Amino acid sequence: MASTGRPRFSADSPGTAKYPLAARLNSFRTDGADVATAIHRAASVPGLTALELNYPQHVEAVGEKRLVEILAEVDLPLTGLNLRYEGVAFADGAFTSPRAATREAAVRLALEAVQLAERLRAGHVVLWMATDGFDYPFQVDYDRLWAAEIDGFRRVAAHSPAVRVSVEYKPNEPRRISLIRSMGEALLAVRDVDLPNFGVTLDVCHGLMTGESPAAAAAMALREGRLFGVHLNDGYGTADDGLMVGSVHPWETLDLLAVLTDGGYGGILYFDTFPLREDPVAECAANVGTVRRFMRILDRLDRTGLARARSAHDAVAVRRILDAAASPGEDA
Repeated sequence: MASTGRPRFSADSPGTAKYPLAARLNSFRTDGADVATAIHRAASVPGLTALELNYPQHVEAVGEKRLVEILAEVDLPLTGLNLRYEGVAFADGAFTSPRAATREAAVRLALEAVQLAERLRAGHVVLWMATDGFDYPFQVDYDRLWAAEIDGFRRVAAHSPAVRVSVEYKPNEPRRISLIRSMGEALLAVRDVDLPNFGVTLDVCHGLMTGESPAAAAAMALREGRLFGVHLNDGYGTADDGLMVGSVHPWETLDLLAVLTDGGYGGILYFDTFPLREDPVAECAANVGTVRRFMRILDRLDRTGLARARSAHDAVAVRRILDAAASPGEDA
């Protein structure tokens, strides 16, 4: 399913993104467009080089056979499936539902996603366990909830070592308290699952909501070799805002990209943004442009000076180096 005609960016190409870039398909459906139309809109964005879909929603909308045809039409590789548990059946949990039949249905749905990823060579299934959590004190048995979650993760990841499976953590929404809230808890789940193809997807907005530094969180996962996905967006930290990349936290976003580059991240950058009032194609193009611009800034960084300033924890010197790279030609 590899793409052949569209240009790809590389690490040694100045000022361009070294990572495949994908975007949230529903961002291109704010006017009610069907899935096929949305995929073609995404493919029209200059610099977008990959496609990721929600499972089962987007696949069911077109069918697997038609999906393969659409992928060939747009010449974009499918690099991941993002699992979405929807409907009243999963309202009080998927892998952690109080009903055994619902837990089994949730695992089966995830296994179907893994099998489809195998057939289409997508390589990655992202599990966002939106309703696995609780809302009230004493509502659940915490140990049993955790055990059920880990059992589900392990069963899904064990199905195919060739497909990476990752948990996308989020502190709340729609549950008041999610079971997997932070990078630390996600990595604890990785340890308990104990399979080499199970890791973590970091979403910038989700990290901001939980009070994390996205760059520091990414560094934790990279040290463990378990950062399988990165969702780029921005927000104010109180909700899942899904704003344009770097629009609120530019320095934090630049820091994250530096950590990814220096840490050898080899996955996709996925624009998980919500252009509710913006033209989605233009908004996505702006995100591509931001990543390109930030990568050019990283190319210009005085790495020797930065290392020296970091060693001394010298925030003033760090800022001077960043300003010089961000505004070349200006006085420091």
